[in-house]
Amino acid sequence: MFNRRRADVFFRYLFRVMSLSSVLALASILVFVFVQGAGPFIFPTADGIRVVPERIEELTVNGTLYRNRTTFISLPRDTGELVMRFSGGGSPGVLEIKVNNDERDPEKMLAFTSSAGGEISSPQAYTFTVTYPGGLPGLTRKIHILLPERPYGFFDFIAGSEWKPAYNKLYGILPMIAGTLIVSFAAILLGLPLAILSCVFLAEFVPARAASFIRGGIELLAGIPSVVYGFFGLMVIVPWVKNTFNAPSGNGLLAAAMVLAVMILPTVITIAETSIRAVPVSVREASLSLGASRMQTAWAVVLPHAKSGVLAAVILGISRAVGETMALILVAGNSPQFIRGITDSIRTLTATIALEMGYAEGRHSEMLFSIGVVLFVIILALNSVILLVKRKAESAG
Repeated sequence: MFNRRRADVFFRYLFRVMSLSSVLALASILVFVFVQGAGPFIFPTADGIRVVPERIEELTVNGTLYRNRTTFISLPRDTGELVMRFSGGGSPGVLEIKVNNDERDPEKMLAFTSSAGGEISSPQAYTFTVTYPGGLPGLTRKIHILLPERPYGFFDFIAGSEWKPAYNKLYGILPMIAGTLIVSFAAILLGLPLAILSCVFLAEFVPARAASFIRGGIELLAGIPSVVYGFFGLMVIVPWVKNTFNAPSGNGLLAAAMVLAVMILPTVITIAETSIRAVPVSVREASLSLGASRMQTAWAVVLPHAKSGVLAAVILGISRAVGETMALILVAGNSPQFIRGITDSIRTLTATIALEMGYAEGRHSEMLFSIGVVLFVIILALNSVILLVKRKAESAG
């Protein structure tokens, strides 16, 4: 026989366990992201110099023999000299290097005293490659020497203007922070007035049956994937911007702001319109009985009463704009630079993570986690400011 009391107790504990599990999972994700994001500013990329041989059968490094080694050969941090003897694929050779561990400039940290005819190159910062001809064309022998990167300066990360993670190892994200904030506020300026007008019209002036039909269409718009909005912007808005403003490319700030403005409309309209409809009928009747028109009642009475819900809609709209990724990748241009005009190419923080996480490694990958932390802080700060304004408005009212 069904025992209702036991079922209530079971579901009560089940809900508690599920809620606790959700909170712990969210906390674990946040801790993981913050730890990964803080790593580049605290720890170096390695404890010491690393050596990677390529097409070398035998390599002796400071007296230690390695055979067919394809992974890192890690050396102590205080290594002052490297003597490498190698063979395989050609004549034997000797590579001698003096190491200055006190030098902060990676280009001056190594002094090659003997390269045995090898060609020394620096394909990227903190990396040196010595190339030797092989026994057959295309089978050159290489020795890659990877220097440890020191902890990156937090100020250089936040205020730096250059993002060159591949060669120069520069991780300045100020242009991307500016791009994220500018395109988000531009989208709010374009979309918010239209959203407020739409929700007031829908809640106050459209018959109930027609409003229900329109409301369903708006909710369907909110469920469209962002990549579809991006494709629409790429096919329609980008060519319009290019032809109207005679820009070299229509991908840029204006196109991105217009696409984001369209994307946030369903979210803002749905929440704000629900808040306006929740205003008691007695408030409207009192205003109309005093001689106010329906338009005056809607704007001067009903909308101020629903300001709490409208502000919540604005918060979600800003969060949607700041966190958008796929649509911006298609229409923003994705150039990490400061903008000087409305048609200039921009890159946002989210677009950087999405574009580069697939191939990033080492410090580059850690810096993308750091960008995620910065994005989280930005959204938290914006929401806190809006909530503070909301509380002050409520206390003043």
